[in-house]
Amino acid sequence: MNKRVIAAVIERNGHFLVCKRPAHKHHGNLWEFPGGKLEPDESLPQAASRELKEELALKVTRVGDIKLSVSDAESGFIIEFVEIEAEGTIELLEHADFVWATVHELLDLPLAPSDRRFAEYLSGLE
Repeated sequence: MNKRVIAAVIERNGHFLVCKRPAHKHHGNLWEFPGGKLEPDESLPQAASRELKEELALKVTRVGDIKLSVSDAESGFIIEFVEIEAEGTIELLEHADFVWATVHELLDLPLAPSDRRFAEYLSGLE
């Protein structure tokens, strides 16, 4: 069975939340949509709530549709980009930085490979 990762697609006023990975982690210093691995028997809403609380101190208020699933051959993960609504003040509990970026601004950032594919999907390039 493939391992699953949730990537939270949080949009506010045409801007998407992306976070900079810590330097010491895989894809260090690259930007990504926040989220993480699903635990065994964990649903997407449960994973979204846990990951966003652990990483950014945000409370998930709605979990929407999967916008895109990307298979990462290097890691064996299936990354599922999911529409998420969340509230609260962002606290960087794991990431080095965060930014709210338009679709075109996303493409100018050094994104992790799967996140770049999703940004290209959003912009209509894929």
